[in-house]
Formats: sequence, structure tokens, C-alpha cells
Amino acid sequence: MTKVIDELKFKGVKVGGMITKESRTNGERDGFIIYDLGSESKGWLARKKLGHGPQIGKYYVCLNDLESIGVNAILDAVATTDVVVIDEVGPMELLSVRFCNAVLRALDSNRLVLGTIHYRAAHPLIHSIRNKENAKIFEVTAINRCELPNLIAKEILKGLSENLGKMLYF
Repeated sequence: MTKVIDELKFKGVKVGGMITKESRTNGERDGFIIYDLGSESKGWLARKKLGHGPQIGKYYVCLNDLESIGVNAILDAVATTDVVVIDEVGPMELLSVRFCNAVLRALDSNRLVLGTIHYRAAHPLIHSIRNKENAKIFEVTAINRCELPNLIAKEILKGLSENLGKMLYF
């Protein structure tokens, strides 16, 4: 995802929204951090030792940071950017009604959306994304992992330059 974002920014495309990255301590994953691409603020999506909030596996989801940083990043991007990034729509994020509503707002906006959906997550929102006629869904595999960011960036740039209408890339 970051390679696509970097290429789009390099080409002058205004990109906003949210991404998540692993947090590691001493080589061990201890959680996931949310980054707002516009303000560059960050917070916890989930941590092992948070001790409160909904739990998925060994991680406690920090709904407060998801909503104050992630949701606001998506809504700000809908209002101010060319491309709204949502990384990811997965089991942890889907615990927040505000997050789901922000994703729906992005999908219904006139903005191009670049997102990721968790391949195993079963949720009405993911079903809706998969069934949108303007959604182009790429499955990441070991074979296409290296070439996929370049392909997606090229498709987005083409769509923006030719004003092909709003597309959703997941």
C-alpha cells in the first residue's frame, strides 16, 4: 500500500486517509498503529497489553484511537483529497460503527478509494464492497506481490488523468 501511495504522491496526486502498520518490540509484534496520512498523527489500533476494549485474538482493540484518528482521517480525505486510502477494512476496524459509516461515506463520495479488505473477514460492509460494480479487487499472491503496487498506481493515475469516473481499488 505504501508503495502505491508514494508513487501517487510523487505524481502530484493528493492522497489522504489512514493506514495501519505493525508495531514490534524486540522483534515481536505487540500491536498495530494507525497513521493519518494527512495530519501524520498516529495512535493504536490494537495492542497486546492494553487490557481493555474488545479483544481479537491476543490483541485489545483501541476503539478511541481508531475513531479519533482513523475515522477522522477518512472523513478529512473525503473532503480534501483526490484519493481516499483505507488500510484496512478488517475484523478489528469493523468493530467500530463509526469506522463502518466513514467507509460507507467514502464509497458513496465522488472520490477514488484505495483500500484493503481482509480476505477472511465476513461482514456486510465487505460484502458490499466486493459487490460494487465500480470496484476493482486485486488478490495479493506470492507471485504478484512485487508487481501489484506499480500496476495499481498506473491504473489509478490513468483513471484520474482520463477522468474515467470514480473507481474503488481493493
